[in-house]
Amino acid sequence: MLQIEDLTFNAWGRRFFTKASVAVPPGSKVGLVGRNGVGKSTLFKIILGAFQPDSGLVYLPKAAKVGSVDQEHPATSVSLIDTILAADLEREALNRELETAAPERMGEIYARLIEIDADRAPARAGEILAGLGFSVADLARPMAEFSGGWRMRVALAAALFAEPDMLLLDEPTNYLDLEGALWLEARLKRYPHSALIISHDRELLNNSVDAILHVSGEKLELYTGGYDDFEKRRAEKARLQTSAKLKQDAERAHLQSFIDRFKAKASKAAQAQSRMKRLAKLEPIATTIEEHVAQFHLPSPKRPLAPPLMHLTDVEVGYGDDPAVLRDLNLTLDIDDRIGLLGVNGAGKSTFAKMAAGALAVRAGRMARESRVQVGWFHQHQIEALDPTDTPLAIIRRERPDDSESARRARLASFGLPFAKQETAVDNLSGGERARLLLNLVALQAPHLLILDEPTNHLDIDSRRALLDALNDYAGAVILITHDRSLMELVADRLWLAADNTVKPFSGDMDDYARFVLDRARAGKSAPGQGRERKAKRRAA
Repeated sequence: MLQIEDLTFNAWGRRFFTKASVAVPPGSKVGLVGRNGVGKSTLFKIILGAFQPDSGLVYLPKAAKVGSVDQEHPATSVSLIDTILAADLEREALNRELETAAPERMGEIYARLIEIDADRAPARAGEILAGLGFSVADLARPMAEFSGGWRMRVALAAALFAEPDMLLLDEPTNYLDLEGALWLEARLKRYPHSALIISHDRELLNNSVDAILHVSGEKLELYTGGYDDFEKRRAEKARLQTSAKLKQDAERAHLQSFIDRFKAKASKAAQAQSRMKRLAKLEPIATTIEEHVAQFHLPSPKRPLAPPLMHLTDVEVGYGDDPAVLRDLNLTLDIDDRIGLLGVNGAGKSTFAKMAAGALAVRAGRMARESRVQVGWFHQHQIEALDPTDTPLAIIRRERPDDSESARRARLASFGLPFAKQETAVDNLSGGERARLLLNLVALQAPHLLILDEPTNHLDIDSRRALLDALNDYAGAVILITHDRSLMELVADRLWLAADNTVKPFSGDMDDYARFVLDRARAGKSAPGQGRERKAKRRAA
């Protein structure tokens, strides 16, 4: 389906690929992985023809349809369901042609409509939209009523509905909640054509793809199997390369020793010459050089507080005069709890986080919390709210006014921002670098409670693992909202579910929750409790 031969590409003063080659078989679902900044999104643009390679070729079958999700769908007056149906260009064209077609042509048009199962299109579109979190009432709403994040879901739904021969998805779970990510994981597994998916979601890469395409060292290498298989094979390859290099280094040393000893001795000159030729013919064996992954620094609270950190009794919370987003909250958070907060977008998770952080007052009921509690709260709006002209060094000067300049710079370096990046404008930092900066800053004062609302957006897999290690070393309480199922499973020891305008303990583990979500999607039901939070926030704004 896709063949790349000797691809070389330079841009923005650096080289991305050097004679890179790969062949992707038809029907394959392939995960495209690699560190942030190695050129994964750039490769998509090359495949789509937006960038031209300096040399080499990119082949796709001549008649192949290629689909991608590059940006949110425009805010038009067209209804949601009609927007999705319009993504099937052939069906739309055939229906238009029917209006003016000659009688002798109508039979062919109807035959083709039957062949592509056109009558089922509305039901298929509705199923996809339900899986991505839209309600039945949403189907008739005009696109202009949806926020940018929801219009990104529309663009994804349209691409899935159109079923192109080659589907290109760049971090599709970044704008989904956990429920949407679980549904997408199952959907991609049965996608009928080829797909190339940039993702740092380990569960998706293990469960939805049959090969991993790794971008590293300006090369492309295809591994069969999921991400865990890829890690094992790559580790074994690195071990064999290291072993072979050690043997070769020993042989080089032995040959060089003989040459040094006997090259001036007439009786051994021929043998020395032979060994010199052998030494010259030894091809250097490259070993895999792993890039250092900066750790996250989440210092534990110096003085533990008396439990509980927070106790809610019949609490109600909302925005302005709108109906309550959450009510009947009766929950207790202890000093070392690890809470995974589940629920679809709009069910009230971010509202709960805001209340727990002390940024949103309760309307009714009683919220008892330890008066000395310090909270570190990370959320996506912090990244969006950063001044694009600000720099990491200026930010940490404000956060740590009493530190020396060298101490501030050392701290930024420990965050994964080397000297060259410390005075770079925020606008020129990658999403991963901005997320790293803020995640480390919110924990700077060793808080008793960390509230992390989608912390893994923009982080690659190795950085996510570093965050997991830091969270497991952290001794305070954690409330975690994430679409990364692997992180949720390995951090949370209790699950709470935001649904039906409240938050309650969920009796089960993540496997139980995945079954719950997928069963609802198969039944064509929207997830419980969706929508009120996003409506209330929109009116409050």
